[in-house]
Amino acid sequence: MSDTDVREQIVRAADGLFYSQGIGAVGMDAVRDAAGVSLKTIYKQFPSKEQLVLGVLAHRHQLWTSGIDGAVARADTPRDRLLAVYDHLANWFDEDDFRGCGFINTFGELGATSPAVALAVRDHKLSFQAYVDRLVADAGGPAELGPQLAILAEGAQTTAAILGTSESAGVARQAAATLIDAAF
Repeated sequence: MSDTDVREQIVRAADGLFYSQGIGAVGMDAVRDAAGVSLKTIYKQFPSKEQLVLGVLAHRHQLWTSGIDGAVARADTPRDRLLAVYDHLANWFDEDDFRGCGFINTFGELGATSPAVALAVRDHKLSFQAYVDRLVADAGGPAELGPQLAILAEGAQTTAAILGTSESAGVARQAAATLIDAAF
């Protein structure tokens, strides 16, 4: 198995554990057991738990980007592409293991004590904001619409996690449709 494969195996195992239990509650022994590799192998790939968390965040960013890209690509009109973000959220919120946004969860646990983690989370959120801004620009909408739509998506994620229901995706989608219609 290549170093890349081993690294991916460790990240996926850690991601599942961190997302379901929280980062602080998961020790490196649990990651070792879930990944099926030695601690020496883990620390060769990730010299610290913080580095492993950053690896997991990079993995989650890729999953998020792929999911949003896929949803948007399936939409036919500029308006539908903007609303596809909320359709993606609705599907995600209905997954059995949904526990909120992994970036928000990680920031809540480590953002105050790890500048590197805080930066990675901010970069992810800024990337999403820029993505929505591009969708709005491609649709010919006003620049202020992008941040409005992005904050609706962010709020829906938090609300869904806290309430344990996917309804916030539909509410956010309805609000987004109202904002989009008013902007155009």
